[in-house]
Amino acid sequence: MKEFWQILKRYASPYKGYLGGSILLNILSGVFNVFSFSLLIPILQILFNVGGVSYEFIPWHKGMPFNEITNNIYWYITQYVDIWGPAHVLLMLCLVFCAIVAVKTSCYFGAAAVMVPIRTGVVKDLRTQIYNKIILLPLGFFSQERKGDIIARISGDVQEVENSITSTIEMLIKNPILIVIYMSVLFRMSWKLTLFTIIFAPIMIGIMSMIGRRLRATSIEAQKYWSDTMSQVEETLGGLRIIKAFLAEKKMTRRFDGVTEKMRNKYNQVATRQAMAHPVSEFLGSVMIAIVLWFGGTLILGDNAIIDAPSFMAYMAILYSVIQPIKDLSKAAYSIPKGLASMERIDVILDAEDNIREPAEPRPLKSFESGIRFSGVSFRYEDGREVLHHIDLEIPKGMNIAIVGASGAGKSTLVDLIPRFYDPCEGSISIDGTDIREVSTRDLRSLMGNVNQDPILFNDTIFNNIAFGIENATAEQVEEAARIANAHDFIMEKEDGYQTNIGDRGVKLSGGQRQRISIARAILKNPPILILDEATASLDTESERLVQEALDKLMRNRTTISIAHRLSTVRNADEIIVMDGGRIVERGRHEELIALNGYYKRLYEMQAL
Repeated sequence: MKEFWQILKRYASPYKGYLGGSILLNILSGVFNVFSFSLLIPILQILFNVGGVSYEFIPWHKGMPFNEITNNIYWYITQYVDIWGPAHVLLMLCLVFCAIVAVKTSCYFGAAAVMVPIRTGVVKDLRTQIYNKIILLPLGFFSQERKGDIIARISGDVQEVENSITSTIEMLIKNPILIVIYMSVLFRMSWKLTLFTIIFAPIMIGIMSMIGRRLRATSIEAQKYWSDTMSQVEETLGGLRIIKAFLAEKKMTRRFDGVTEKMRNKYNQVATRQAMAHPVSEFLGSVMIAIVLWFGGTLILGDNAIIDAPSFMAYMAILYSVIQPIKDLSKAAYSIPKGLASMERIDVILDAEDNIREPAEPRPLKSFESGIRFSGVSFRYEDGREVLHHIDLEIPKGMNIAIVGASGAGKSTLVDLIPRFYDPCEGSISIDGTDIREVSTRDLRSLMGNVNQDPILFNDTIFNNIAFGIENATAEQVEEAARIANAHDFIMEKEDGYQTNIGDRGVKLSGGQRQRISIARAILKNPPILILDEATASLDTESERLVQEALDKLMRNRTTISIAHRLSTVRNADEIIVMDGGRIVERGRHEELIALNGYYKRLYEMQAL
């Protein structure tokens, strides 16, 4: 339960006002519920002459105890019976009973209603915290996690936290209050009978806890299978073209069916244990009522009865009311482990370490004046695999640098170090003589623009995709950027022009159109440093021509770093960096590298062939 209270402290503290209102309304509902049951005693004793009890009026005085107050109320009722008759008093008591119940149920409703903002607020805050953490985490984290698993945690696991934890907040506020009020009244009515009764409450809660002991571990396994399911759905949607092309529909269906069957079996175990909660608690509660009936009945039938029959009936009514809060508490103790299991999976994201640390006092970096320098840079992934080995490289301002090499040579990793998507394990990278780890990532990345081989667009309008990341961009600025990127003409051919929605990842556009939108986005940002990741590699000849024209306009008067796979696109680069096995093996202009008759020439001749 310690973990549960820590979760409440983390997420429920902003809603203390609602918690206070819930506590007050639950206290009122419990008090009025006791009053409604107290009416049973005068009804039975006076109207039906059960027990033949008579009352003597006690003068009112300050600090009058509860039993003397009820004594005087019952005395007044006996006077009314003598004056107006039993039938009239019965009607009065029924009306009072209805009024008390109306107030009680209103308090019940109010107590439940003020908990709704807490439940929805905690869930909203939790999802927002996860999303914000995802945005902030470095790219290295996502290379080890599946997207479907992350989606499952922000959807299914958060939903389970809502169902199993936030829904129990109301139980943990309401039920202890009701139990304290009811038990106080029961002790006042008969402490001996109540002392006998409370022996069975811990037994009932203990048995329920034993039933749910393994629920947490089982729930973790069930949520893992849910993550596997979401991961496969995400992979299927992303690879649907390949699945159909390779006639793998049945294979993927069998794979999905296997995962969902495992998930079904595990959820069956969870649901079976959960289904046991109500019948077991119902049985134990009924056993407790039966035992108290037997014990109390023997006391009433004895010569020295400690409680009269009408009071015992009211006692039993209140006792029956206290059973439900005890059952709810045992149910909460049973369901909380499910939520804690989901919270463990969520905390994997929330507690993930961001190794891209912002400097405590960042140095200013508002412009790009001289160049970029790599000094003894090495990089390895968390699995220990080394990707870059002691890279020394200087990129002067205004230079067009191309980085080439075979797949796995470390080209993309080298470029990803510049905007601090990763940090080098050894060595340093500096801009204008300032180590990039000493400046804020916001200032650093504001100097850079990216155009990738696979354009990353969003399910939004063309306008918003071009203006992405630019605050308050005007229509004129967006249109000018689109013209420079050779995108304005095809945009205007669309029915809604710049307000056309391009679909998921720009699926409604062709490859060349998507790339030109991506280039227009970089043009609008107007960065002094441009990073290109083979921006024309996947295009047809006509699209490549239009995109290359746009890139040429974009590259003017900028420092450009291009990752190139097709060596024919880098012949005009100011310098070509040739990489192999994480090292720089050659560097120079195209003609110089051909004359070296080395690794670059072999790559060039293989592509030419």
